[in-house]
Amino acid sequence: MSNHVYKSVELTGSSSTGTDDAVRNAIAKAGKTLRNMRWFEIVSTRGHIDAGQIAHWQVTIKIGFTLED
Repeated sequence: MSNHVYKSVELTGSSSTGTDDAVRNAIAKAGKTLRNMRWFEIVSTRGHIDAGQIAHWQVTIKIGFTLED
């Protein structure tokens, strides 16, 4: 097994559907510019309320990726 070095970035994804979609949206967007993504960690979950209803969910995640040689 080789030794890995990871770098992480923090992102906030949002979705009107739910927390899973908010995480998926953040990862999909990050995947357009980041390579070698390996893991994610949920840092916080919150939401936006409009007229007494949940308007959308916001999930902040850390994404870890390996550095290239």
